[in-house]
Amino acid sequence: MDPLQTEGLPPWLESMFTSELALAVFFGICVLEGAMLLRFMPSELVVPAALALIGSSIPEVIAIVAIAVVGTTVGQFCLFCLVRRAGREYVLQKRWFPITESRLERFDGWFDRWGGLAVPVSNTMLFVRGLLTVPAGLSEMDGRSFVALSAIGSLSFQTILASLYLAGGHLLA
Repeated sequence: MDPLQTEGLPPWLESMFTSELALAVFFGICVLEGAMLLRFMPSELVVPAALALIGSSIPEVIAIVAIAVVGTTVGQFCLFCLVRRAGREYVLQKRWFPITESRLERFDGWFDRWGGLAVPVSNTMLFVRGLLTVPAGLSEMDGRSFVALSAIGSLSFQTILASLYLAGGHLLA
């Protein structure tokens, strides 16, 4: 039994996930998710959907988690660089950016209080995942440090999602 119901996925997306290009498509989706541009699928479903459609053997799980970590980190680094170059106001004016000024101020406070540690912690948390990329991009944080911290948090998040998917499959079987 499949713990993730994939009937709700658009047919074009399901066919891409099951094609020979599945891992490349998955990487692109992860880059979009990391850059906060993914609108057709909640980030919490990206890895479980890939496991359901591509496969969930141990080598496939490792590959999917690794691709998710690299893809989301690339996407977050792109957002980090955009914020660093264009500034906070530019990002807040864009319709694709899913956060208000007041909510971003709260994340600024988290970053001010916890510094770089807030990046991997926020990347592990549901609903705030990646939102500290903006305060990090506006700070004096080095790009390499951001990439390392972002990857650590993404590894934690993606591993948790894969583990929950696998545990759910065993519980439902």
